[in-house]
Amino acid sequence: MRKGLILALALALALALAGLAAAAPVRGVTDTTIKIGQWGPQTGPAALWGSVARGTGCYFELINSEGGINGRKIEYYLRDDGYQPNRTKAVVKELLENVGVFGFASGVGTSPGMAVMPDIIANDVPWVGTATGSTHWAFPPKKTIFAVYPNYPDEAAILTNYILFTMKKEKIGFIYQNDDYGKGGLEGAQQEMKTRGKSLVAEIPVEVTDTDLASHVMKLKQAGAEAVIMWVLPKHAAILLGASAKLGFKPQWVACSTLSDAPLMHKITKGLWKDVIFGNFAELPDSDSPLMVKYKAAFDKFADKKSDHWGVFFYAGFGFVEPMVEGIKRAGKDLNVDSFVKAMETLKDFKGIMGRVTFGPGERQGMREVFIARCDEADVTTPDGKQEKMGKAVRLSDWIAVK
Repeated sequence: MRKGLILALALALALALAGLAAAAPVRGVTDTTIKIGQWGPQTGPAALWGSVARGTGCYFELINSEGGINGRKIEYYLRDDGYQPNRTKAVVKELLENVGVFGFASGVGTSPGMAVMPDIIANDVPWVGTATGSTHWAFPPKKTIFAVYPNYPDEAAILTNYILFTMKKEKIGFIYQNDDYGKGGLEGAQQEMKTRGKSLVAEIPVEVTDTDLASHVMKLKQAGAEAVIMWVLPKHAAILLGASAKLGFKPQWVACSTLSDAPLMHKITKGLWKDVIFGNFAELPDSDSPLMVKYKAAFDKFADKKSDHWGVFFYAGFGFVEPMVEGIKRAGKDLNVDSFVKAMETLKDFKGIMGRVTFGPGERQGMREVFIARCDEADVTTPDGKQEKMGKAVRLSDWIAVK
């Protein structure tokens, strides 16, 4: 009798504790809302990349207009960090402690991301679709961090291979931002050249604060570079091509996917972007795929046309977080960090507007493929009736994967 009473009391206590656990609140989640945060450079040297975060906001507006996810609407919190790691740290602290977000979407910049990754890990917060191809996010794998952007060494290896074997150019120079972003690309190019028994003819670093790149161009020219791979900010790409034109240096320019918005790059380089070849991680702007058509309609409905145009930087904000939305869907009504992580690990060859994305236990680099494109020109009529040239991306290859 006594044993039966003890067992009954133990069972009642277990059920009560289970009930309390089930009722425990999840940060950033209510029965009707999910709070998601993002940092992005709305000002500063990388401001052109700030449209990624605004694109994510447009995507979430689309999701909410369709009823949300499992009955919950997304509350989106965008903060400007100016591409400054110290500001990124302040942004993440505020979004965690004051806003109480469930997770982070995207987030531009390797150095900004590196500055906040320890805090994100320590707080057990989901972070999906980092808008940078650094290897730091996925290697070694972290429980709550899911990288979508193809990593920079992979992409640089693909571009280098394309220059060597498709373009038949062996004298390759490399100009890169002197931080983890640029060095990641440099590493991939160096390794691919080494595999082929070759080496780069020049490796030229650029500081974020540099405004005159004439000496950099002269070093590339003196090295006899037939092709030059750029791993820099958009503003530095424009300065670089302008200086090269003045100095009569005309290699085949090849760019990272961070510079893949052909119309925008053509505009800010005043047409010098024509014939530049680049990697790409998402469908082209004029794609007629059903998802791209749907997302373009969302842009037309929700975006601020004064600050944004329909281009890869903007809709990258959709593509980077498509897997996050899918993971939230698969987690169901009982959304918490653990259920979300388990749901994300079920994504196998998930296909949105980017390449195939796969995650799993111990696998956090979701996408490992890009395709090659080139900037051509198209004649357009401006609102005031004038004719002018606009950059247009033309696809040169299918998706190319690195294993």
